[in-house]
Amino acid sequence: QVQLVESGGGSVQAGGSLRLSCAAYGYTYSLCMGWFRQAPGKEREGVAHIASDGNTRYADSVKGRFTISQDDAKGTLYLQMDSLKPEDTAMYYCAADYRVSGGNCLYNYWGQGTQVTVSS
Repeated sequence: QVQLVESGGGSVQAGGSLRLSCAAYGYTYSLCMGWFRQAPGKEREGVAHIASDGNTRYADSVKGRFTISQDDAKGTLYLQMDSLKPEDTAMYYCAADYRVSGGNCLYNYWGQGTQVTVSS
């Protein structure tokens, strides 16, 4: 059973940086992974995604500011967030799966989330 645990969230002023981590446990094959976020009253949205071969995708709103990466040996996913804006405030979730359909990870496994709050 795959388990995902996020960490690294917190409160930061606009223009600041945070680095989120997602530790994966119990996986047996290479995972496709990604970060999602959800603000109160809004739908969950994709932020950044990484395939098992290292290919990445980003939401337009975070391109040039966020960087997704993965430590293959440890199975840990990271999201480096720079130049944070108040609109980045949300609960951030790590997600993963073994399977890809039509170029998209199926994201069957989810973490509990870590809160990111950006002020000013």
